[in-house]
Amino acid sequence: MQEPTLNIHSIETFGTHEGPGIRLVLFLQGCPLKCIYCHNPDTQEIKKNQIITLTEIQKLLEKQKPYFSKEGGITFSGGEPLLQAKSLIPICQELKNQGYHITIDTAGSILNDSVRELLNYVDLVLLDIKHADKKKYQKITKGSYQNFQNFLDYCEQKKKSIWLRYVLMPSYTDNKEDIKLIGEKFKDYSYIQRVEILPYRRSGIEKYKQLKIDYAYENIGEPNNKKLQEAKNILKNYFTTVHIR
Repeated sequence: MQEPTLNIHSIETFGTHEGPGIRLVLFLQGCPLKCIYCHNPDTQEIKKNQIITLTEIQKLLEKQKPYFSKEGGITFSGGEPLLQAKSLIPICQELKNQGYHITIDTAGSILNDSVRELLNYVDLVLLDIKHADKKKYQKITKGSYQNFQNFLDYCEQKKKSIWLRYVLMPSYTDNKEDIKLIGEKFKDYSYIQRVEILPYRRSGIEKYKQLKIDYAYENIGEPNNKKLQEAKNILKNYFTTVHIR
């Protein structure tokens, strides 16, 4: 039997932002959404990039394992990792059998049989909500809001732990009513453990220039601390645990 592999963009060792504890983070190549605030446009193209095998992943994990303690593990991010759900199934199944904590960082843009099976081996879902308003969701991403909703509902049905993540971008996602809408829509989901506010960062602009991609939002600044705290205070009315990352 051929060893399972993944098509990745890059690897982060000792990551501390993609789930609990210290983590090995694999950024998978390819994403169909092309969000307006994407700071990793080089992960978007669905192309063959760097191939990593299960054995290579296990070796990396073995090196980091002494630092994981009770919380650490592996996170599959992107790009959109669900594009490679079929390949992730045997990898996550094996890593789960070895006792590793498995996290998927996704926009929930895909829900098919492979994704459903994959979720059986996932401990935590970092779920990016682009916008709670369907029309505004379409302006921010080329994805489907309904796909996101279906994915979230399935995770709730299967009792999957979720960290909901929201990028705060001035003029596009920082409106008070839009932030309240997140609370109103999702406050009753039992398995949303926490909400993370991710400040929009201009660090990706240089990547667009290097890739010779026109970026229409170059004049948008980063949110200030007042705006971030304002968003946090609103969401605290609906969720017990809210963090600014």
